[in-house]
Amino acid sequence: MNWKELLKSEIENTYKVTDGLLALVDDDSLDWKPSPKNNWMTMGQLLLHLTNSCGYGIRGFLTGDWGLPEGIKAEDLSPEEMLPPAEKLPAIGSVREAKELLAKDKKIALDMLAKCSEEKLTNETASAPWDPTEIVLGYRFLQMVAHQSSHKSQLFYYLKLQGKPVNTSHLWAM
Repeated sequence: MNWKELLKSEIENTYKVTDGLLALVDDDSLDWKPSPKNNWMTMGQLLLHLTNSCGYGIRGFLTGDWGLPEGIKAEDLSPEEMLPPAEKLPAIGSVREAKELLAKDKKIALDMLAKCSEEKLTNETASAPWDPTEIVLGYRFLQMVAHQSSHKSQLFYYLKLQGKPVNTSHLWAM
């Protein structure tokens, strides 16, 4: 298996599709959510989460820098601090800002991948702040791409629920 080739391809495709879906979001829908019940994110919260759901995680696995303030360690955070309920999540201010931050997150993902050798991706392991299991670094990177892809799908369904004319081709860049 060639981790670098696989990961680069998955990163490029996932961000391309996500960016295309962002283009279908209206700034006036950032407060929208499917239901006031059941811990749903607003569109603005989802967009902000999409802008840091892959590259920042890849950087965390590679460097140990999870973007936490100085002196705070991930293992010292409570489960709610690590994964707060939706109503406590911050939101993005505009679609334009989301597109800019998404491009930055993609650059981080690709830069971190470029710093890794195939050997490192295959042979080194990493744990996550939310999962102490040691897993091969290449697979951890792939999990972050899957995280991005999962929220990309969430955005697709948010758009569908809003009545936007999206279909399978929007989700898979066909």
